Amino acid sequence: MDAFATQPPEWTNSAIHSFTFTCPQCHASSREAVNVWLNRRSPVITYDYRRKWQEFYYCHCGCAWWAWSTDRPPSSLIKPQDA
Repeated sequence: MDAFATQPPEWTNSAIHSFTFTCPQCHASSREAVNVWLNRRSPVITYDYRRKWQEFYYCHCGCAWWAWSTDRPPSSLIKPQDA
């Protein structure tokens, strides 16, 4: 599965919104997802003119969920002075 495919995979139809950026069923992180699809065809423009996308995840527990790209927690790979 290509995360940047133009057509959404079938499993995204049953996805539920996660406000914590983890699987709502088993609380696994997005890094533990089996499949990922980014809906880059329909960005939302925020009040400060930035774009955000829906990120869809299919968890190893069988739950499909999505969250906004702007809700992703900060990466531990980026140093605070680089953010």
